[in-house]
Amino acid sequence: MRRFIGILACFTLLCSAAPVGFAQSEAKPKQPVQKQAEASQPKLVENASSAVLLEQDTGKVLFNKNSNEKLPPASMTKIMTMLLIMEQIDKGKLKLTDKVRTSEYAASMGGSQIFLEPGEEMTVDEMLKGIAIASGNDASVAVAEHIAGSEEGFVTMMNNRAKELGLKNTQFQNPTGLPAENHYSTAYDMAVMAKELMKYPLIRNYTGKYEGYLRENTDKRFWLVNTNKLVRFYPGVDGVKTGFTTEARYCLTASAQKNGMRVIAVVMGAPTSKERNAQVTKLLDYAFSQYTTKLLYKKDQPIKTIKVSRGQRKEVQLVAADNVSVLLKKGESADKVTQEIIMDKKVKAPVKKGTPLGTLIVKNGNEVISRQSIVASEDIDAASWWELFKQSFGMFSKSK
Repeated sequence: MRRFIGILACFTLLCSAAPVGFAQSEAKPKQPVQKQAEASQPKLVENASSAVLLEQDTGKVLFNKNSNEKLPPASMTKIMTMLLIMEQIDKGKLKLTDKVRTSEYAASMGGSQIFLEPGEEMTVDEMLKGIAIASGNDASVAVAEHIAGSEEGFVTMMNNRAKELGLKNTQFQNPTGLPAENHYSTAYDMAVMAKELMKYPLIRNYTGKYEGYLRENTDKRFWLVNTNKLVRFYPGVDGVKTGFTTEARYCLTASAQKNGMRVIAVVMGAPTSKERNAQVTKLLDYAFSQYTTKLLYKKDQPIKTIKVSRGQRKEVQLVAADNVSVLLKKGESADKVTQEIIMDKKVKAPVKKGTPLGTLIVKNGNEVISRQSIVASEDIDAASWWELFKQSFGMFSKSK
């Protein structure tokens, strides 16, 4: 009996131990999906904390290294500052000729500056030069205060805009990028902000310039030299913004266009400016040597018309909200690319310009490669009862 009990105990122990050994072999940590994807990429950015390469029209990521890691963005913060400025100009709330007065607080900013004095006035055009070319912290705060009434109000606008863009790993504390607690972003988020900024051709007049001048007709003439040296030395580069602090190290968000394709390259945390520029150059070279785009529709190009009920006009054109392109590997054919348009079934006036009223679906074979909104090309006001009566009478007359 004792022998039987001993055998039974051994058997029970073996049965309970077997799954443990199996579970341990299965519990070995697997390489994250993102890391697996990164491992299969070419070695383009080895000496920096994070990087990303993004195609402008499709938003497709072509290269990634820790692109969602939260890091201090330094003066790349000014990409969002410039985006808000451009949006204010686009809405008609700000003009390039508007005068911006410098507060004592704005003039006190350290770091990169254009040496604004308290009370000094410059136009928005001049301030943009100071921000985009010279990375002026004083100019950034002066314009921020002009737009929002205070730096704090402008920072709220910055964070709200980041949320609207779907950026979950970005938090701003100032419009300059000067070191501050809880001020961070990521390579990917910076690329998305730059992608949005570069939709405005006007900004390239500033970010794409290598040098310029302020206070030209005075004895305080000030020479500006772009901190982004690739603007001068890499064909097609026309933006966007460098950054450096001791904590952030050397950072750069660059935008370049070649043969109709625009890409955004971001490198964060490089040890030197030379290394930063070299790695961004590798990213750009890789994009233009390996990929191409086929443009289907330009921004604002008419695509379809849709009927509008109870409006002063009976239909409105639907246009592309942004450029619609197909990203292809070099040598890949676009023969299998197809399009499908799904429009809203009922559209009732009033309709505001830019309102999404349909979706353009682009496929490459069976794969959906993009879904983009198509929007109203103009405002359609609601018709008065008299206009509706005349429209009804006109339809009745035609039917007779």
